Amino acid sequence: MNVEDFLQTHPRKPSNSDVIAACVKACYGCSESCTLCADACLGEDQLERLRRCIRLNLDCAAVCAATGEIVARQTEPDRSLLRAQLEACAAACRICGEECDRHADLHQHCRLCAESCRLCAQACNDLIASL
Repeated sequence: MNVEDFLQTHPRKPSNSDVIAACVKACYGCSESCTLCADACLGEDQLERLRRCIRLNLDCAAVCAATGEIVARQTEPDRSLLRAQLEACAAACRICGEECDRHADLHQHCRLCAESCRLCAQACNDLIASL
């Protein structure tokens, strides 16, 4: 089973279910990527220079997880709240992705995380556009 299956069986059957599903997946995927990147950063030798990256990874992971949960719920959503959450998630992903890009040449996990952040920000912006 996947997100699309649940959206298709939901009594409210959203018209933009493909965009919603993509956003939910991107949010949960980015949350995982950021958590894994933070943990990998903690294992690196030069921890001091990765402190901001770790903090932003953890913040972005939390925002993405919350956004995934909010987007997945289809019954009686408040569009202004949904839009604000999506905008916050896109901003968190942009900020975290930019920080990870600073370390991407030295750390493969940061490069992967930055890419995940870009994909999630785009998915959030795509859903905002479809509201």
